[in-house]
Amino acid sequence: MVLSSHESTLRDIILEARRTKATVTGRNESREVDLDGAYRIQASLGTEHDALKGYKFGLISPAKQQQMNLETPLYGHIYADMLYGDVVPLSDFIQPRIEPEVALVLRDDISGDANAGQVWRAIGGFFLGVDILDSVWEGYKFTAAEVAADNTSGGGFILGPVLYSQMPQGMLRMYLDGALQCEGHLEALGDPVTSLMWLVEQVGQLHAGQVIFLGSPAASVPAKAGALELIDAQGNALIAKLI
Repeated sequence: MVLSSHESTLRDIILEARRTKATVTGRNESREVDLDGAYRIQASLGTEHDALKGYKFGLISPAKQQQMNLETPLYGHIYADMLYGDVVPLSDFIQPRIEPEVALVLRDDISGDANAGQVWRAIGGFFLGVDILDSVWEGYKFTAAEVAADNTSGGGFILGPVLYSQMPQGMLRMYLDGALQCEGHLEALGDPVTSLMWLVEQVGQLHAGQVIFLGSPAASVPAKAGALELIDAQGNALIAKLI
């Protein structure tokens, strides 16, 4: 993948920040990298990771999109080395934040010309999930291009232990050491079929076995060591330990 000189410079800034676990001042409008260029950087950074396992959505709410002068969400890549079990070392990250999510897994490929019915039938089920956000940009202050280049703040991901045939409904609540951290109604995620159809337009094709994190119905919170619980309205739970 060929990057422009400005794109290569931004890529190097992100790589160095990840290597040293040091933040960088963002909201630099002089970088001369547009959103298309940011996604080229994001894709090129895949060489620093293990196998591609899926994608994540970011900025799914219209209000957040408007703040960033966007009309669509953003997406990021999920790689095998970003998937965690039920113990997550926070020292792996720079400035981790956590947010409750729902993820889906594909049982069939989805091509760019798939219709809504084909997309729905390609969904193999749903998991509760936690997106461990991690940004190189100090205080999570960034332009749309900066955050997209930095993999839409994708740091790590936790999947719940149970696959559900239907998407969870109602309120999703996240607790740390028994204290409520945030909550949101899953209606905010919208229709997963619509989300997948948009995503496949961006990336060209989705593959069976890939996991897609659909975004969060609640605001992220700083990650701290403790017992993490994610509970939906039906009482299903994801439990993990942050250390």
